[in-house]
Amino acid sequence: MARRKKGRPVNGILVLDKPSGITSNAALQKVKRLFDAQKAGHTGSLDPLATGVLPICLGEATKLSHYLLDAHKRYRAKCFLGTMTTTGDSEGEILEQRPVAELDEARLLDLLETFKGTQQQMPPMYSALKHNGRPLYEYARNGIEIERKSREITIVELNLLNFEWSPDNPDGSPFIEIEVLCSKGTYIRSLCEDIGRALGCGAHIAELRRLEAEPFTLSQAVSLEQLAQQEDFAQRENLLLPVDLAIAGFPAVHLSSEEKGCIEHGHEVEFKGDSEHKAISEHKALNNHKTGNMDFRLYFNNTLIALAVLDQNGKLKPKRLLFL
Repeated sequence: MARRKKGRPVNGILVLDKPSGITSNAALQKVKRLFDAQKAGHTGSLDPLATGVLPICLGEATKLSHYLLDAHKRYRAKCFLGTMTTTGDSEGEILEQRPVAELDEARLLDLLETFKGTQQQMPPMYSALKHNGRPLYEYARNGIEIERKSREITIVELNLLNFEWSPDNPDGSPFIEIEVLCSKGTYIRSLCEDIGRALGCGAHIAELRRLEAEPFTLSQAVSLEQLAQQEDFAQRENLLLPVDLAIAGFPAVHLSSEEKGCIEHGHEVEFKGDSEHKAISEHKALNNHKTGNMDFRLYFNNTLIALAVLDQNGKLKPKRLLFL
């Protein structure tokens, strides 16, 4: 006998403005409880120190969450110079302090330019990456260093927003403030430390805010307080975004009743004619695919029912069923 799922069948995406001081998982659990949702998951952790855009998928949206994990992210970061910490941020213990040479805007701009592009980055020990089933930060807290492999990342944009060198500045420490657009898996703490190392003084993250997790931005975000202030579940659900926004870049195909029946039983359907060429062209332009299968959104009566791939025989093969 099947066990009854706890909670309500809530479907959609909540763009949460995560507060500082809690983990992404703790924020997720708060959202799940406020919706009394059966199923929920977030799409890329933020450090406890960090704030900002944390897309949370509810119900059927969890089936699409891996697409959001691959998305580019945009951050604003404040890096204190001259102090290195165990964690790479202001929550860690001080390891070393060094004097900071006078900052020059032209030099800073030239230096930041060298960090743009595709490169290798070593994940920090204080991270949620797993080793033998345990996050690395658990080992780090016990003084254990785990050998790690560098990962390929891409810094798409790296802009200098502000900097302060004067010893009597209000923050009490020289700093630079930057905005970064980067690929998945990029650690801004590590980037900040690398910049400090290049300046010869060291650095750590003092403030970090995620402004965007494509395709979602801070303008769409809702705080935990705003969510809790809603009077009932219906009002909270009004704050959810449609499930298919997670895959808005995939071309859409609208099915007939007969085609829907084939798809929901796991069978392929023909996909041909002008619409095929248009959809393939659109998909390549949006996603820059060169090889491999391409994903399509399948709709019936304007409701997303499945994801499918187009095989070499020009047929749509169901890949993931939704709302069925």
